[in-house]
Amino acid sequence: MFDDLPPDLDRLRTLRTWHVLWVQRIDAKIHALLRRQAEAEHGRRHRPPAPDWVVEVGIGTGRPPIQLHAGDCYMLGSRRRPVDRDEARRLLTGGLRACSHCRPDNRLEVLDLSRPMFLRADRTSVPCRPISSSLGAAW
Repeated sequence: MFDDLPPDLDRLRTLRTWHVLWVQRIDAKIHALLRRQAEAEHGRRHRPPAPDWVVEVGIGTGRPPIQLHAGDCYMLGSRRRPVDRDEARRLLTGGLRACSHCRPDNRLEVLDLSRPMFLRADRTSVPCRPISSSLGAAW
């Protein structure tokens, strides 16, 4: 028989104590990892949905709104607050700047009223562009 254990009782008890301590450490690590996995799964299941519209806010007093983004915009800053569709439309019509990357004004169908529009045959609005002439731009 292959026996590499010490022959005396004191050393065997020391080895047993040492192994019990290691098994306790291993069990504690297993339980911590299981708890962490359960918390992560709970977080995934109960995560609130991403907002549809987000306002990027400034750093001054009252944190004034700076720009409106779609909820999935990659250019979103770290200072932000979610808004619903009605507030997003109200902010845009009130003069808040729309993000030029995600174009929330197009998604919300808010027309740019500063430029004249004409209706195409397929009933979609298109901005008019000035016609160049020798006398300058004319509408």
